[in-house]
Amino acid sequence: MEPVAMFPLGTVLLPAMPLTLRIFEERYRVMLGHLLDLEEPEFGVTLIERGHEAGGGEERFTVGTMARITRITPGAEDIIVVAYGGTRIRVTEWLDDAPYPRAVVSALPSLEWKEELAPLRDEVEHSVRRVLARAAEFSDGTWDPGIDIADDPVTSAWQLAGIAPLGPLDQQALLQSRTTGELLGRTLDLVIEAEPTLTAAAADDDFDQALADLLGEGDDEPDGSGPRP
Repeated sequence: MEPVAMFPLGTVLLPAMPLTLRIFEERYRVMLGHLLDLEEPEFGVTLIERGHEAGGGEERFTVGTMARITRITPGAEDIIVVAYGGTRIRVTEWLDDAPYPRAVVSALPSLEWKEELAPLRDEVEHSVRRVLARAAEFSDGTWDPGIDIADDPVTSAWQLAGIAPLGPLDQQALLQSRTTGELLGRTLDLVIEAEPTLTAAAADDDFDQALADLLGEGDDEPDGSGPRP
C-alpha cells in the first residue's frame, strides 16, 4: 500500500465502530485538507503506547484500523470529524511526522465466520449487555445496553467488542485477534473479568448510604424520631 495518513490516539478504533474526533492541531488540519482531495478519504488509527495525543513524539502500537470519514463539521476553533472503522492494518514503517504522521501499512486479513461460533456469539452479547446494564445503574456509560448491532455475525462480534466496557489495552488485544473465535472468547473473558470492578461502586454506594442512615445522616431534614434534649 501507499503511505497513508495516520492518527495516533489514546483510544482504540475497532472495525465496524464509529469514531468522533475534535481536530485542533495544525498538523491534523493539514492532514484533513489533503484527505478531502481524495475520492474516498480515510486514515489509519493506532493506539498510543506511551506519550500524549497532542504535540507528537509518542510511541505507538503497530496494529490499527483504517477509518473512513463520513461527516465533517467545521467549528470556530476546531473541526469535528466522524469516521467509521474498516480494515485492520499493521504498520510496517513509520515515516517522518512532517507535515503530519504517515506510515507504510499492510492490510490484515478479515476474520471469517464459522456457524459453530453462534452460541458463543450469543453468550458474548448477553454478557456484554448485562454488564453494560449493571454498570449503567451507578454511572453514565458510553453505550446504551440496548443498542442495536449488525446482523452480520463477524461485524456484530467487532461491535460487541467495541461497546464492551473495557480499557484501551484490552481493546488493543481484541483488535489483534487472529480468528473470530479468538475475538469472541477474549471479549467474553475480559468482560467477565471486568464485571466485579465495574459494579463494585454500586456496593460501595449502598454501604455508604446504609452507614449514613445508621448515623442519622441520610436525610437532609431531621424527622423528629431521634432523642430529644
